[in-house]
Amino acid sequence: MSLDELIQEAQRQLRICNACRYCEGFCAVFPALERRLEFTEDDVHYLANLCHNCGSCYYACQYAPPHEFNLNFPRTLARVRAQTYRRYAWPAFLGRLYERNGAAVAAVMAACFLGVLLAMALAIEPWRLFGAHPDIAGSFYAVLRHGAMAGVFGLVFVFVVAAMAASASRFFVSTDFDSLKGGLADSLTLKYLGGGGEGCTYPQDEASGARRVFHHFTFYGFLLCFAATCVGTLYHYGFGWKAPYPFLSLPVILGTLGGVGLLLGPAGLAWLKRKADASLKDEAQRGMDDGFLLLLFLTSLTGLLLLAFRETHAMGVLLAVHLAMVLALFLTLPYGKFMHGLYRLAALARFHAERKLPPPRVGSE
Repeated sequence: MSLDELIQEAQRQLRICNACRYCEGFCAVFPALERRLEFTEDDVHYLANLCHNCGSCYYACQYAPPHEFNLNFPRTLARVRAQTYRRYAWPAFLGRLYERNGAAVAAVMAACFLGVLLAMALAIEPWRLFGAHPDIAGSFYAVLRHGAMAGVFGLVFVFVVAAMAASASRFFVSTDFDSLKGGLADSLTLKYLGGGGEGCTYPQDEASGARRVFHHFTFYGFLLCFAATCVGTLYHYGFGWKAPYPFLSLPVILGTLGGVGLLLGPAGLAWLKRKADASLKDEAQRGMDDGFLLLLFLTSLTGLLLLAFRETHAMGVLLAVHLAMVLALFLTLPYGKFMHGLYRLAALARFHAERKLPPPRVGSE
């Protein structure tokens, strides 16, 4: 479908759901749509990002195929979300990366790997790359200086944050602090992956909490790794404590726990996706999903291997691979599945803000 046709189809399904209201207890989408009699394109984008694609409404729907109304609410909203990612991307021309995100991720990974290896080959002597460097000699900083790493990744980080902030601001609707806090609480607890209380009907039609668990591993694993980086930065610049840090230090403990989470979470989500009902999925987004999960998994795996073998001859090559994975992950964050978390937070905050308004004249929560 073209974008206009997709929006029209979503509006048709939303009107039918609004008249039926059988699924209003499943998630936030249905109370939100019941506040509307008509659905603008902006409404469609908002409701699509409020949907967590748990599938409960699809299996409960009396108008799902083979009924002539042919309602497949989760898949239609998933297709709209893909258009949301592209529409609000910044810079706008890079929004095209969402169309072939799997290929883009592979290309960026390869380019980063070759770039890091080339930079190392030009900057250091071969014996440094393939030598064993004890912690007392700086371990991986004996291969590549801290300033070089911090400079490159600092510039990339600034661009990534700017791109994500600009994209999210285009979608975000102004709201009050309490509404934002409510949306953040829903996001952190993954409240609407509960499917109405019993869990998602995902990957199949039986309720399960597996998707919620693996999402938690992924999300909090990422946060723990980010916390480890922040603590390490504080140690280095605030207290003058130079890495590598002992295995029982706070940055290493946080990074290890986060790394384990980023192994279990992405692997579990990839497994669930393989088992998932094809009726719920938008196959066009498979490359985006798989690419993001693969990058998270490889970043974690190479980081843990680097930690385990940081005083051996394998450390130099492991460092190059890990830096390439981290760089590729950073560069693709604003143009991949990571952005759906920011759009969903914005949608949940808007949902909480709307609930404070007087109920519409027709329908209620």
